[in-house]
Amino acid sequence: MKGPIVALDIRVDELFARYQDIQRYVGWTQADAVRVHAAGPLVESAFFELIDDFYREIAEHEATRRVITGGDAQVERLKGTLRAWLKELVTGPYDMAFVERRFRVGYRHVEIGLKQIYVEAAVSRLRNGLLRVLRQNWPSDGDVVELAATMRSLTTLLDLDLAIIQDAYETASNDRLMRVERLAAIGRVAGGVAHELRNPLNVMRTSVYFLRNASNPAAETIAEHLQRIERQVAASDSVISALSEFAKLASPNLQPMSILDGLRRSVPSDSWPEKVELIWDISADLPRALADEKQLAIVFSNLIRNGCESMPGGGRLTLSARHMQDQIEVAVTDTGCGIPAEDLPRIREPFRSTKARGIGLGLALSQAILEKNRGTLSVSSEVGRGSTFTVVLVAEKT
Repeated sequence: MKGPIVALDIRVDELFARYQDIQRYVGWTQADAVRVHAAGPLVESAFFELIDDFYREIAEHEATRRVITGGDAQVERLKGTLRAWLKELVTGPYDMAFVERRFRVGYRHVEIGLKQIYVEAAVSRLRNGLLRVLRQNWPSDGDVVELAATMRSLTTLLDLDLAIIQDAYETASNDRLMRVERLAAIGRVAGGVAHELRNPLNVMRTSVYFLRNASNPAAETIAEHLQRIERQVAASDSVISALSEFAKLASPNLQPMSILDGLRRSVPSDSWPEKVELIWDISADLPRALADEKQLAIVFSNLIRNGCESMPGGGRLTLSARHMQDQIEVAVTDTGCGIPAEDLPRIREPFRSTKARGIGLGLALSQAILEKNRGTLSVSSEVGRGSTFTVVLVAEKT
């Protein structure tokens, strides 16, 4: 199995498989290849004429002319490349190496900034020239039915080339979009880290300044500032730990797990808020879910903690679950402050937090974990009445 094309996010074997699928779709057969090969000598003599015409036309249009930045020397190189492209078109073989080379040519057009519409127009011009030469050079006593079949085969082959070019342009577009998204994500992470670390650093800076410059401070005051520094170091460390956990999320080990046991282990026994009533609504015979139990513990802990923190004055937290066909639906419902409607669409994004404290990675991490565990996370909320976070997982097949 061939690996990815160098510097391109695409596997050659996958590319070739798509090409073969398109061949079947358009009805390309070995008989078409034989006809094109037989027509090769009839059209090869006109390659230089077709290539000269091709580049004369390029010079007439600003959109195509501007990509030729190397003058006559570049044009001569490109003519050689086009001649090799035409030669291979009529000789084949139409194997994996053939498809990879065509794909690279298409991708190169993207890199130099030539719009796809002009590439398609150029192939159309070459197609018309090849068909014209084929008709002119076809033996006068030749079979006209075979001529028509050969022209169809050549047209189909060029259509397949255009499909490769389309694939190259789509791949380039996806690559570009992914690079933009990665840069945007880096920007969000950088902004979030800067925001979350700036406050504790400022607190530490003021305490350090005091300890350095105060005249005969009381021991209690010194201890207070040292405690402030220690708290802010711990807060900064929690930011770094959360980021590390988010970045290094491992592939899950999907195994049958008990939702009830998983939730019980996620409820903190030693630090449960006194004013929050915990309600269980889970049947003991609930089927098991397929998930990574350790990763789901992070999700459940985040949702339970968020629910409790939304009720600083007290309230009820309900943990419920039900079996729905081939899925398990787990809901964490609080009676807290709720989330404004305008914030709901983006609360699962990194560094989006509705809380006064915290870095807003809990829900983003939970979302990432559930995606890896073939699950989903949704939320419904009403300001002043509370929120429900719903996790949907795949149920174990019985």
